[in-house]
Amino acid sequence: MTDHESLVRRSLAGTDAFDERVRAQADHLATALADGAFDNAAATLGLELEVYALAGDGADRSLAPIPDDVYDGPADKELGLHNAELNAAPSEFDDDGVAAQAEEIEADLAATRERAREHGLEIVLDAMPAVAPAGGTHAYLDDVEVRGADGGGATDANTDRPVVVPGGDPDDPVLVARNMRKDPRYGALDNVAVRRAGGEIDFAVPGAETGYRTILFESLATSIQPHVQVPDPTEFPRYHNLATRTLGPLVALSANSPFLPGDCYGDVADPEGLVEETHHELRIAAFEQSMNQACRKVRVPDDLGDPADAVEHVVADDSFAPFLREWIEGEDDVEEEGQKGGDPTSQAWEFDYKRGTFWRWVRGVAGGDAVDGACDERSLRIEYRPLPTQPTVRDIVGLQVLTAGLLRGLVAADHPLAELAWDEAERSFYAAVEDGLDADLAWVTADGERTDDSQEVFAEVFEFARRGLAEQGIDEATQNRYLDPIEARWAAGITPSAWKKSRVREHLNDGADLETALARMQGEYVELSREHANFAEWV
Repeated sequence: MTDHESLVRRSLAGTDAFDERVRAQADHLATALADGAFDNAAATLGLELEVYALAGDGADRSLAPIPDDVYDGPADKELGLHNAELNAAPSEFDDDGVAAQAEEIEADLAATRERAREHGLEIVLDAMPAVAPAGGTHAYLDDVEVRGADGGGATDANTDRPVVVPGGDPDDPVLVARNMRKDPRYGALDNVAVRRAGGEIDFAVPGAETGYRTILFESLATSIQPHVQVPDPTEFPRYHNLATRTLGPLVALSANSPFLPGDCYGDVADPEGLVEETHHELRIAAFEQSMNQACRKVRVPDDLGDPADAVEHVVADDSFAPFLREWIEGEDDVEEEGQKGGDPTSQAWEFDYKRGTFWRWVRGVAGGDAVDGACDERSLRIEYRPLPTQPTVRDIVGLQVLTAGLLRGLVAADHPLAELAWDEAERSFYAAVEDGLDADLAWVTADGERTDDSQEVFAEVFEFARRGLAEQGIDEATQNRYLDPIEARWAAGITPSAWKKSRVREHLNDGADLETALARMQGEYVELSREHANFAEWV
């Protein structure tokens, strides 16, 4: 068995064979696309959900690692020891399929919570914790071991932390983040990012600025990811490009990560000002700043002009911590699922691996699970990646249904939103990240008029989402069950992030310091998310 350190170093050294295989496998996929192999009978839905664990009660909760036996149930491991992921298997995009998605997530969450509860842990539906691990956030996220070199770098004089630049040569140092899942592909991604950053990755958001010797601070961010399989590949570019133009409004409606753990802020002279200035979605900064070293790996995707562009854009992307399939075959302690690699039976393993590092806020994926009567393993899907984890399962499925319905409705209506310039769509996305529902959004109406009137924008978002759901045969009762609570956010002018800001302001006004105010808000959030069917009931 090859040890973790050796596999990481092997990836850091690079290999021409990786890019050669990616190219050859991409050519095979493009040919299959052109030959109609990816044509399917019906659309499908899928979902990924990330969560984290807290220990303790009330305002005394802390971020906590999840024991391995919790993963003997339906949950999968994720980047941080405190993270877990749940997946709803794809189902046909119809009334029964939506019900199946909700039932699977509900059941798997309940089973995971029961296992975690045996260890005194709470599995939380949230997008970013506002409380620290027991030993402090920076100590936890920056806890790294330097292997394979006596020093290899400078030492931070203020903290006595060795700052090293990893490398692929036998005498070069390799970093191992102690609170990261021990998978060599995670380790390689981590070391490449740190190497490109020169030994330390800067992280800066309103009120907090620090550096980490690992990408692990990304694990503070937890997200949901709706998947929409498009049965006609010729329509795929339109779905993809429209998805990019919906990023702003859907992020604005779903925002849920305005705060880091309280100890990240230090002594804050004006906590009320920080609450006002902090962005509604800090997850975006956490992911982009962790991985965008020497290139923009994480960003809004370029438009597609042809279905094959979904393949070609992966090939053209910067190769990041390459792995070859044979390096890990037979490795008992290397996980085969998820973003770190791909299906071990895949005929395009290296392409799948590189696609897993093709970090775009909307991503096209070739290949997936078969769904009886709808599609086989050869399919094209949209992965809609910018949405934060929501407070309840109803809210999570509501956003999944809103996303899928909106894309279907816009395409069915031949809506002119695709005429919105790409740079306007990008600006709208980042405006929503910063300002939530108060963002200056960009849209093109059904009449072809450019607008930044939020009333017009959200009226069309829900109108065309309902149209898309109706096109898929989803009845009005199901539409109302899942869309009404999300639409109520717009009507009330409040999202989970806005609620969090409001509660922290109230605790500050009551005399609490910022860290205490955040802890109290976190405790309230956890309780309310367990007590209510959806976020709209809170407000």
